[in-house]
Order: sequence, then C-alpha cells, then structure tokens
Amino acid sequence: MKAPLSGKRILDLTNVLAGPFCCHQLAHLGADIIKIEVPGSGDLARQLGQDEELSARNMGISFLAPNPGKRSVTLNLKHEDGKALLKRLVRTSDALVENFRPGVMDRLGVGAEVLRQENPRLVYCAISGFGMDDELRKRPAYDQIVQGMAGAMAITGTPGGDPLRAGWPVADTVGGLTAAMAVSAALAADEPGGVIDISMRDSLMATMGWAVSNYLVGGVEAVPAGNENLTSAPSAAYRCSDQLLNIAANKQEQWEILAKHLGLEHLLDDPRFRRRVDRKANRVEMNAAVEAVLITRPAAEWEDELNALGVPAGQVLSLPQALDQARKAGQIAQYTLKGGREAELFRTGIKIDGDVLDAGGPPPELGEHTDEVLAEFGLSDSEI
Repeated sequence: MKAPLSGKRILDLTNVLAGPFCCHQLAHLGADIIKIEVPGSGDLARQLGQDEELSARNMGISFLAPNPGKRSVTLNLKHEDGKALLKRLVRTSDALVENFRPGVMDRLGVGAEVLRQENPRLVYCAISGFGMDDELRKRPAYDQIVQGMAGAMAITGTPGGDPLRAGWPVADTVGGLTAAMAVSAALAADEPGGVIDISMRDSLMATMGWAVSNYLVGGVEAVPAGNENLTSAPSAAYRCSDQLLNIAANKQEQWEILAKHLGLEHLLDDPRFRRRVDRKANRVEMNAAVEAVLITRPAAEWEDELNALGVPAGQVLSLPQALDQARKAGQIAQYTLKGGREAELFRTGIKIDGDVLDAGGPPPELGEHTDEVLAEFGLSDSEI
C-alpha cells in the first residue's frame, strides 16, 4: 500500500500534545514530518512522563507517544539565521503546523502571511486553545482548562457530584485530530494552500453531539449522568460478580430479549418498564432488578451470552486488558531507542486495505536529523 500522504513534506513546529498528535496522524499517513525544535531543550514533552531516566535524557514518555517517524531539526527562531533557514525549508514544503499562542509566530517574523509569501501553496495550520481571533486567544491552551471552558467537565461525573475532567487529555487529542483532518483535506485540494485555524475548545464542543444539540434545539441542558445513557434504558454499566459490564439494550426488542434471558419476563408487562420512555423514568428500579441477576455471574460469561442473543454488551476493561486486544489488532508498534531501550507505542487505529499504518521509525533524538535535512534542502557542509 502506498501511504496517502507519501511525498508530502510537513514542518512540525509544535510542542507537547495537540500539535504533535496532529502530526502523529500525518506521519502514519505517509508524510515526511520534519520536527523543528528549540536547540538544547526541544519539545517540552521531552522532559515529561512517568519514567525519570527517559525524561533526564530528553526522551520522556510524553514525547515518545506522538512522535514516532518524525525527523528532528533544531532551529533558533529568535536568530535571524534561524528564521532565514525556516523560510528556506518552507519554500519546498507542503504544510506547516504550529501550536504557539496566537501572535507568537508573527512576533518572531515568521507568521502565516510571511511564510506564504515564500510559498503560496503552503498549508499553514495554527492550533490554539480558543482560535486566532477569539477574545480568549491569549489564554494558554492547557487541556484541563479547555475541557472546563468547553462545558465538557460540567456534564461529566455522577449526578450531584463535582464536574470531572476526562481521564486523558481529550481536548488536546481531539484538537489534534481535527487539525490532521483539515490539513489532509487542504493537501488534497486542487489548489493547495491557505491558513487553517483550529480551536481546541471548538473542536471538543463539536464532538459533544447530543449534549450540545439537545440544548441548542430542544432547550434541554445536559447534566452529569455517571455511567447512564440518558437517551435510553437499560443502557448503563452493571455490576457482575467480578467487574462491571456495559449493556446497551437501546431497542425495544433488545430489552425484551434481555429481560427474558435474565428471568425478568414479569417486568415486560409492568407499566413502569413497558416503553423506553417508561424505563427512562424508572431506571433506578429497573437497573436494580437487572443488576440483582447479573451480579451472580462473571461479566465475561454474560458478555458472550448477551452478544450472541443480539444484546450489545462489553466488559469494562482495565487499560492493560484493552491493550492486549489492541496488540492482537496490530496497533502497537515496537521501537528500539538509542541506548537499546525498547519502547512500545500505539499507532493510530487506522487500517487501509487491511494494512496497519506505520510511522516508519522511532521518535527522534533532539536534533538527530539536522545535518541530514539541511543537506536535503541544498545547504552545503560549510553552511550547516
């Protein structure tokens, strides 16, 4: 399989997660990602992650995850020679992605307008917390701040409890995915080029679906519902003898099959549970009856039986359990870092024509490819 973005060159001027995660997708899709980093320190994520030995040598776990397959070049963009070099790289590149605060690239003298004069076909993508023109544009784009400002935390948690953040940096990753989609589309245009403005807040809110549209269209404000699906019942996480089991009996026939299989046929004639709207109004009583049966056996047994009957069900797995499944699907890559350290990193979840996408190499050491890349762009040894 020829990767869709094979032959495209993208300059990655990003740090930590939203921008690197965008370019992580593009690298797996075949683009040549040249990561431009600050000399000496590089991407801040190089010092982050729960392995002190890796962080101490500028290869922190937080950096490793979204940076396989990229080439690292160090440039000092506060120096005139560094700015001149960036412009030189831009002339024969297809796209540039950055996630500085709005205005930083302009103050450095290498903003979108300047760089697109060097290359009018350049796709320039800026990722920030709130967008380039928003009144909050100067705010820092930390994931948890954005989750709160997007209203996502307000609808996450248990009824009556405090708002909760998602257990992973969802605003960063959704912002990065949105940017990757936009860059890919722009590169495929008949006439490539343009400035893409990605707001992490707006990208996250765009994924909130019914929570947003129920309010905009129906005037109904979303509330925290824990593990309940407020649009249907029974649709929740139920205790079994060993762990939780998610059941989504959203259709009437699925509820009827579930009730009969659990020996709860008598509930089918109970006016409190006859229709979906009735079950939603009386979900506490219904869930108690369902869970009283499920708790007698292990979740895996119920999962197999219910799915065989056409009732969607799945165990609430630990992360290690889920990774075992992903490994079987080929979604975990193995790399050997300099020094011999082995690292397993997740790919993208994408397959094309049955092939798992591969980034082509491990995450780079800081500045590892500076000489190589500058030579490719026509600089002599003495210039380098």
